[in-house]
Amino acid sequence: MKKDQLIIDGKKYNSRLIVGTGKYKSFSECANAVKISGAEIVTVAVRRVNIMDTKKPLLMDYINPKKITYLPNTAGCFNSNEALRTLRLAREIGGWKLVKLEVLGDKKNLFPDMIETLKSTEILVKEGFKVMVYCNDDPLIAKKLEDVGASAIMPLASPIGSGLGILNIENLKIIRKQTKLPVIVDAGIGDAPDAAEAMQLGCDGVLINTAIAKAKKPLLMAEAMKYAVISGRKSYLSGRIKYNYTGSASSPKKGII
Repeated sequence: MKKDQLIIDGKKYNSRLIVGTGKYKSFSECANAVKISGAEIVTVAVRRVNIMDTKKPLLMDYINPKKITYLPNTAGCFNSNEALRTLRLAREIGGWKLVKLEVLGDKKNLFPDMIETLKSTEILVKEGFKVMVYCNDDPLIAKKLEDVGASAIMPLASPIGSGLGILNIENLKIIRKQTKLPVIVDAGIGDAPDAAEAMQLGCDGVLINTAIAKAKKPLLMAEAMKYAVISGRKSYLSGRIKYNYTGSASSPKKGII
């Protein structure tokens, strides 16, 4: 079996787990969680990162951007103008073109505003960005994002930070079936079985932040997520047995005494 790798914008990754860098007790804990998880991509909220005060600790001092791919995101943006300005700033600061776009529609539930998101995606693609897009679990919207040039589709499992797991399995299946782009489940994963389920559905990866950072034992959860993603992916590639609503004996019927 040839090596199974996640490919985004032509670059290959051995890990299909992407880890967020927010909500940890410290940069040190975050760095240890990333290391244990095996993740090769981390998301960084540009609007919340320290880029001015050299007296305060910097994430780059703990997670080497030459070894781990930084994925700047637009967390905290509530309209297209804010998101565009944020990602243009990220490009000026670090030269990043592979980015994660999220434009939120409300402050309570943090659902994406897909009108603003779609508009922003189209503009960013024209400016040369490679855009991984946080979106609703809506197959029609996912197809529109692909049509305007998104590099990856990132449908939510459930609201950001909710830990509710996958609420709409059938829509995720449709999104996976209709697109050739990477499908990364983003938001709402609560524990390792949720991550394994996303991979079992055929998704290409999962992005997890809160479920690791706010677990009682973050480092142990990071390890659990690592193996859950691997297990779910292998299960998907293996091909599960068909559902059968009657019993089926494991032993052959021939040769019974």
